[in-house]
Amino acid sequence: MWLAILFALLCSTTALAEGVRVAYLGPEGTYTEEAAQFYFRGGETLIPKETVNDAISNLLSGEADFAVIPQENTVGGAVVNYLDALIGAEQTYVVGEVILPISQTLMGVPGATLADIRTVCSHPQGLAQSARWRSEHLPDAGTVEMDSTAAAASYVAQAGDRSIAAVAAPGAAALYGLEVLAENVQITDANKTRFYVLSRQVLEGEGLTHAVFVATCAADRIDDIILQLHEAGLEMVALHDRPEGSALGRYHFVIEMKDPDGITGAQLDAARTLEDVRFAGCFNAVEK
Repeated sequence: MWLAILFALLCSTTALAEGVRVAYLGPEGTYTEEAAQFYFRGGETLIPKETVNDAISNLLSGEADFAVIPQENTVGGAVVNYLDALIGAEQTYVVGEVILPISQTLMGVPGATLADIRTVCSHPQGLAQSARWRSEHLPDAGTVEMDSTAAAASYVAQAGDRSIAAVAAPGAAALYGLEVLAENVQITDANKTRFYVLSRQVLEGEGLTHAVFVATCAADRIDDIILQLHEAGLEMVALHDRPEGSALGRYHFVIEMKDPDGITGAQLDAARTLEDVRFAGCFNAVEK
């Protein structure tokens, strides 16, 4: 049932996901929530979780039908702990991707001004994406890392301190009763984040253009693996590595490939025969 709904979502701009339970990196007001809302397009039940691992755990336990997690940002790159969570979630599959434009906003308690700000809090990605703006406009302000941009906005609201500001999504200001002090504080207007949609079941069907694989091997093996995927007719989209943990020089590699004409069963069969490579899902990408 869920796969039929999901395939309809991938292929239609009007499909609804009535009753679907979606765990995501919360709290309310995160970019991940925005990505989930855009992808499922209404009717879903959103379940905010404190961490990406919590969202995946909800999926694995059956408390959620899907999980939405951040994957990579234009400026900050991949977030290593999110990659680790994806690599470790061997019983899940990537079944969708959302590309979301990111507009970072500086916000504080009512009555605060830029001259008041001594501390800026945000998710590490929010701090990285606003670093250049802060160096120019708030050169003496310190920073505090939070689990999410929305958590930073919530913290500022609860603290009620005019010297503390948050970098968060624009909608978080209204949600947490804060005032916008500056808009578009990100480094570039091309700032975007990719989010993966995870399921316990693999998505199969015609017209899916992207596939993810996890290779666990020595570094000198990865060139051969990528070459064989390329020889199967797949193009490289992204490659990320994380230490495997058993020996120096061994890594987990998250490999995303694509075929704009649609990935075939023969291509997947060729990829599945590769030693040290785990198939982690097929999907389409949508951009807001």
